[in-house]
Amino acid sequence: MRKLVLLCLLFVFSNSFYAQETETAKKTLNAAEKAEKAKLAKEKKEKAKLAKEKAKEKAEAKEKKAKTAENKEDAKVKEDAKLAKSKAKKTKAEAEDKVNNASDKGEAKSTKGKTKATVNKADAKVKTEADDAKSKVAKTKATANKADAKVKEEAKATKTIKPKKERVSTEKANPNTTDKVIGKYNDRKVYEGPRGGKYYINKNGNKTYIDDEKVE
Repeated sequence: MRKLVLLCLLFVFSNSFYAQETETAKKTLNAAEKAEKAKLAKEKKEKAKLAKEKAKEKAEAKEKKAKTAENKEDAKVKEDAKLAKSKAKKTKAEAEDKVNNASDKGEAKSTKGKTKATVNKADAKVKTEADDAKSKVAKTKATANKADAKVKEEAKATKTIKPKKERVSTEKANPNTTDKVIGKYNDRKVYEGPRGGKYYINKNGNKTYIDDEKVE
């Protein structure tokens, strides 16, 4: 009888020991899974941050290059217009000197008419060149604005693109679940499962798993 009691006690003790060992192993596995998921989430965030900074630097470089080209073209157009105006002014002065120095009245009258025509022609040329300069400036500014808008659009697209990270499960969710509520996602409660997974209950009553960074 004593041996039988000892055997029963030994059996109960063994079961209790193995149950504790299994529970310890399960907790260790869950902790390792959580640590790995946290590490992967951190790496994804760092990659996204680097991509965002690279896109920003690229956009700033393009914008700076476009503005430099615009300033150079604008300066060249202004210089050409200044030279044309100076040349026309010199031609007009020379023509007026010829009129004042003409000794014969008829010659002076004829010269005056020719001079006036020359002056008018020079004024027309200056006006044409000025209009061309304005047109070039407008085209340069339009090109620069277009490039600037494109750069901003690319930067905006780079900033707003977010990968979809959801996985719909065929597993029906228990509405009376005891899983812990850890936050919200799209106005739905987010639960943490026994193995560390984050999910919410969709309209079909199934679980939809999401990444950690999706939780609000």
